[in-house]
Amino acid sequence: MTIELFAWDTPNGRKISVALEEMELPYKVNPVNITKGEQHAEDFLRISPNNKIPAIIDLHGPDGGPISIFESGAILLYLGEKTGRFLPKKLRDRVPVLEWLMWQMGGFGPMPGQVHHFLQVKDEADRRYGLERYATETRRLYAVLDKRLEKVEFVAGSLSIADFAILGWAWRHERHQVELGDFPHVERWYRALSARPAVQRGLSVKLS
Repeated sequence: MTIELFAWDTPNGRKISVALEEMELPYKVNPVNITKGEQHAEDFLRISPNNKIPAIIDLHGPDGGPISIFESGAILLYLGEKTGRFLPKKLRDRVPVLEWLMWQMGGFGPMPGQVHHFLQVKDEADRRYGLERYATETRRLYAVLDKRLEKVEFVAGSLSIADFAILGWAWRHERHQVELGDFPHVERWYRALSARPAVQRGLSVKLS
């Protein structure tokens, strides 16, 4: 049964479209135009009370009934549990997936997101301070990821939902002014993921 995806063309939206394609789940995109404030509509708030995209509705949930999920990390965990794919069953194998998923949610998203914000600030002094602070932290996070990927093919060893989460933001590396060539292991990982047909579909599907 088709999953309803409520999203816009953002890194967090792309995490989910990539995951749905990789998991071979049928889905229908319902664009939520965040530039026009559609994320504040009452109908959307009923499934995403934090008025953020993405959100999903799975009409065939765990007990056979409908379920809605908001927050991209929660959606990825749900889809991994639902399909049994890209989320290991054994706790020892699952821990690194959870670690790197939380790393993305807590840092590699909020920090480059602040870079995106301050690039648009008109006041030069404010812009300079914000960019210096958040661009430095963003590059530090890229270095952390690069060091990890020097040792493993994918962030948790095997391809997982953590890779899809991180990819959504690495996909915008040019916007937060990072050259992937400065982080060769990240670049290798990024190019390998980008060559996957399902990832290509997830990154190109119309979300807006």
